[in-house]
Parts: sequence; C-alpha cells; structure tokens
Amino acid sequence: MPEVPIPPGIEGIVGITELPDPAWADRWDRIIVDDALKDRLLNFLVFSLRHRGRIGAVGLPVHGLVVLSGPPGTGKTTLAGGLADRAAGELSAHVLFVDINPHAFPSQLLGESQRSVARLFERTIPDLAARGLPTVVLLDEVEAMAVSRTGASLETNPVDVHRATEAVLAGVDHVARSCPGVTFVATTNYRPGVDVAFLSRADLIEEIGFPDAEAVHAILVDTLRELTDRQIDGSELRALAARCAESRVDARQVRKLVLRAICDRRELALDPSGIAVADLVATFEGERDRLEPAT
Repeated sequence: MPEVPIPPGIEGIVGITELPDPAWADRWDRIIVDDALKDRLLNFLVFSLRHRGRIGAVGLPVHGLVVLSGPPGTGKTTLAGGLADRAAGELSAHVLFVDINPHAFPSQLLGESQRSVARLFERTIPDLAARGLPTVVLLDEVEAMAVSRTGASLETNPVDVHRATEAVLAGVDHVARSCPGVTFVATTNYRPGVDVAFLSRADLIEEIGFPDAEAVHAILVDTLRELTDRQIDGSELRALAARCAESRVDARQVRKLVLRAICDRRELALDPSGIAVADLVATFEGERDRLEPAT
C-alpha cells in the first residue's frame, strides 16, 4: 500500500502507511528476537485491535499500549512496524500505521509542549482513527515525550516537563476511552527515563536486549544471504557469533560488521559475493575496541 499523505498543519507525524505492505514483511521476518516474544506481541496486538472496543475498562483494563524497551540497535522500531504489518495479515484487514516523532514536541516556551502533545492525542489521533481502520501509533523513543517527572534534569524547565508528561498521560487515557481501534506501540532506549505512570498504563512491556550467540549467528547468516548464494556457515562463523555476543554487540552493528568487512577490501566492494568468514573475523579483530560499548 502507498504511504498516506500527512494532513497539512499536523505536528510530529513522520509518516502514515496503510498496511499490509509486502515491502514491510522483512521488518517482522528478519528481526531476530525470541519467537515467544514475537508471539506475545502479535497476540496482544490482534486482541487489542479486534476486541478492545467491547471490553469493560473496569473488568479488564486494556489501555492499548505496548512498550518495547532495550538498548539502541536491537530492532525495536523496525519490529514495531513489522508487528503492525503482520497484525494486518492476521486480521485480514487494512491497518493504519502512524509514526510519531516525540522529539518534535519539546519547546523552550513554557506550556507549548503541553499544547502540542494535547493536540496530538485529543485531535490528530482521533481524526485519523475516525477513518475507520484499525490504527497502530508508534511513539518512538517515548522517553522524549513521557519524561520521568522524578528524574527530570535541573537544566530543563520542571514545570514544562511535568505539564508535557501529564498531557501524554491524559492523552493516552483519552484515546483509550474514545478510540478503541487505536493501539500504541512505544519504544524506549532508556526505561528509567520514562515516567512511571506511563509505564503503569502499559498492557505489555517487553525487554529486547543484546542478541545472544544463537541470535548473532542467525543475523550473520541472514545478512550474508543478501550478498551471496554460497552457504557460509560452520564453526568459524559460530565462534565469531559467540565473540560478538560476549562483546554485547547490538543487532544493527552485527549486520554492519558485514558492511565494514566489505569496506576493508576493494575486491569485496567490487564483488561482495566473494565474502568469507575470515573477512568478518579480520574486521571484528580490527574494530573490536570500537564495537564494544563504552564502560
């Protein structure tokens, strides 16, 4: 499905896409995380989009909010889009995916953040939901929007932080009451930076950490398939995967390790199909200090 034009004058929306879209399938299939985690996410989203409107808020309080927490580079944002696309397939229905940029809202002007956030939840999202399609709203890096009121920096305006965060909480509650066809997926790179009242509203919080050796191996195999039809596997690749896992290399950097190996040799830049495990090992050895997270 093509992207849906963003209405003029709308703040904070990066994109609106009608799903399913075959081009989005990789966002689900090729993000390597625990299968049980994927099942929980998909089961919840299907349940929320299909049934939340007929469930009593007291009998079974469902806010329609999922939080994906974990370090940068672990696939949270990509997985959120893939989750919406897969849910559209499971429901055999079109789903509207709305990508919100929380960084568009903070302002140096007292109260402006609060007003902008309130417009998003009270007007923009309900207007989009009124189109009649199940809607998934991505709040990426939500710690920039639902800022922890107890941990706000003294360099920020504490009154504005409190007001903006309170506007988010009121907005999530408003959408939960008035727009049962909307489910939020929020991501955070720093869970302590998210206000505890926002987290308490979450129906599901999933931690996505650094990939273990098995996951790193699967990511390397998947990435190498982009470059060559040759079967590249074996004990050497598994040993490299174990070393990456020990160094806590995130999933994005695992894939980029293959790219950097290509950049290390002109022959591979000209013909990447010739890449070998030895190339990856040499690059890992040469860049290990940069790949390892700072302590």
